[in-house]
Amino acid sequence: MPVAYDDDFYSWTQEQALFLKQGRFDLLDLEHLADEVASMGKSEIRELVSRLALIIGHLLKLQVQTDRTPSNEQSWGNTIETQRVEVRKLMRDNPGLKNPRIVEDSLDSAWRQGRDLAIRETGLPVKRFPCACPFTWDQLQDDAFWP
Repeated sequence: MPVAYDDDFYSWTQEQALFLKQGRFDLLDLEHLADEVASMGKSEIRELVSRLALIIGHLLKLQVQTDRTPSNEQSWGNTIETQRVEVRKLMRDNPGLKNPRIVEDSLDSAWRQGRDLAIRETGLPVKRFPCACPFTWDQLQDDAFWP
């Protein structure tokens, strides 16, 4: 008897993988399997948003916080550089993420998260931060762009 999806997710995944490898398609839990495959794609979008939010948040801190220390500036710069590399890898490995609607939605979510991060970490008043994202998609990925 196949493992139930709701009873033991890990064992269910292993069993489904085995059924696929063996060509035992009649035993597949197609409904849950389809949901999980769709969820895997969504996790790539979540990763993109998360990385863009870090870039945006740190760029905003560099742009807005005037009393920063050299060590803060270096740390934020290192984070930006690392996240830019990771975004490029993610986009290279997942060309479907270049879909204009996905890019636009991801930037919108990342902007809100990044702005919130910068506000929280700087302790500066909200009014010091722009209401709309001042950075373009290209600027966020451009190693030469710094505010």
